[in-house]
Formats: sequence, structure tokens, C-alpha cells
Amino acid sequence: MKEFNSEYRYLVTGAAGFIGYHLSKRLLDANATVIGIDNMNDYYDVSLKEYRLDQIRGNELFTFIKADISDKETLMGIFEKYKPDVVINLAAQAGVRYSIENPDAYINSNLVGFANILEACRHYPVKHLVYASSSSVYGGNDKIPFSTDDKVDRPVSLYAATKKSNELMAYSYSKLYGMKTTGLRFFTVYGPMGRPDMAAYKFALKMRAGQPIQIYNHGNMERDFTYIDDIVTGVFNILCNPPKEDDLGAAYKVYNIGNNKPEKLMDFVACLEDKLGIEAVKEFLPMQPGDVLRTYADVSELMRDFDFKPSTPIETGLKRFADWFWEYYGR
Repeated sequence: MKEFNSEYRYLVTGAAGFIGYHLSKRLLDANATVIGIDNMNDYYDVSLKEYRLDQIRGNELFTFIKADISDKETLMGIFEKYKPDVVINLAAQAGVRYSIENPDAYINSNLVGFANILEACRHYPVKHLVYASSSSVYGGNDKIPFSTDDKVDRPVSLYAATKKSNELMAYSYSKLYGMKTTGLRFFTVYGPMGRPDMAAYKFALKMRAGQPIQIYNHGNMERDFTYIDDIVTGVFNILCNPPKEDDLGAAYKVYNIGNNKPEKLMDFVACLEDKLGIEAVKEFLPMQPGDVLRTYADVSELMRDFDFKPSTPIETGLKRFADWFWEYYGR
């Protein structure tokens, strides 16, 4: 495994997002130059995105550009000006349930936008393109834990379909143009400055307001909750270690990054109640369209190639989240 190269220029799309911010900060802490792109859309409160950016805006190694990756001309101009060495594409329309309400947003960002990223990396060659995929690609797979060798051609949401499409698109560019690409299937990320539509944050907001939290499938669900610092460490390790060519000549790889330890949803809720110091009012509901019963990451390849696996227990991760939550919102 190669050491991290702080001399490279790293372009991070979705830099004001949850993972994008934390990764950008990690890169800046390593004295690397970071070009951050984000369209600052209002899928959730823009003030949270501004808050994240405020933590790193003063760093002279950080350049922020408000731009949308679906705008090909602007994206090409950014690549031409800054000539990044490594690109990390985290910009995407996220969320399983929202893909049912607003499919156009997913086509525009996750497919058109990603195609533009691939084209930019082709015309302004980079050493490595790393991009976010998702555990959602596994759909309703019965076999556990989920392995990157599993077939993933039966997505149960449009969001999942766009993420699997990203992997296929990346493979074709790796094969056709010699582009080195790595896709990362993230498993239920949580932590400070998280996304308000994700379980821990969404529950915390409702608990603070005294409103009931919605528990789907009557609580009979399991998720491989993965703490943000573990996600960032996994990405960081991969950035300067592009894949070697496979038997067909494509320098392409996909990894799971998950905690490798599914938690029962009700245990997660109980831990969150403990760390926030609030008992939740619970509303039990049936399974929702696009949801899956269980996620569980096989991270053996990540361990083999990088001697790393996420390991932060939910008790530790939710304590850090709760401390940040009360600091940000006040009691």
C-alpha cells in the first residue's frame, strides 16, 4: 500500500455534504490541496452545508467552487484550470425514499452528473477516480454478509439503480480509456454534522421537538451503521492506491465500507435515547417502498488490501453525534 501523497491536488465533489466535508477536512489536515465543488442544493437545510464549509473555508489550501456536476461546460472549465490529480466524486442526489418522489433529481445528478465526471477525467487525465456507490445496490439480497462478488442486478429503488449504473459506467471507462476507478459502497453512515434525513439525525430532531419517530417494519430491521471517521479513513487509504488491471485490462475495483456488525434498529434507537437523554415517542409503521430488511458489509477485501476495517461501536459514535447535536442546536 502506497503512502498518502500530500503533493497531489484532490478534487472533492459534494464538498459541503456530510462525507465530503469530513474527507476534505482530513485531506487539509494532511496538508493536501483540495478543490471542493458543491451545488448547495436545498434537499436539506443549506445552513448546515454552510456551517460545514465554515469549518474549512479559512484554510489557504482549500478552494471552494459553487457548481453543479450536471453542468458539463462549467465542470470541464474547473478541470482545465485546476488539473486535479485525484478526483473523489461524492456529489449525488441521496436518499432511497426521495427517489420515489423526485426521480428527475437522481437522473440529473447521479447519471448525467457522473457521466460528466467521467468525461472530465478522460479529457484531463487523473491518477485515480474514486466515487461513492452505496449498500443500496444489494437490494433485497438474502445472502449475508453482502459481498462485492454478489450479483446486484435487482435494485429495489431508483437511487440504488443509479448507483449500480455508476459502477457500470466507471468500468466501461476503465476498460476503454485506461482510467483507474474505485467505487465505494458505503453502509448507513452517521456521526456529527450528518445528513438530517438519516436515522440518527432525523430521530434526534423529532425527539428534541417532542414528536414521534417513525419506526418502519415495526422495528424489525437491521443496519450496518458506520461511523463517519471510519468511512473517511477507508476513503483516505484508497485515494493514492488505484487498482491494478483485471484480467480484461480494466483498472477497476469496488469495495464495501461498513461496520461489519449489523445493529437491530430498536437497539440503535435505545442507544440514541441514552446518549441524547430523551425517551422517544415511537410510531410503528409497515415496511416502506424501496427499503430493505437488513444490510451487512463483508469487508474482507478492504482488510486484505488496506489492513483496515471500520470498528467504531454505536455507543461511541452516537455519543459523539449527541454531543455535537446539542452543541449545534442547544438543549
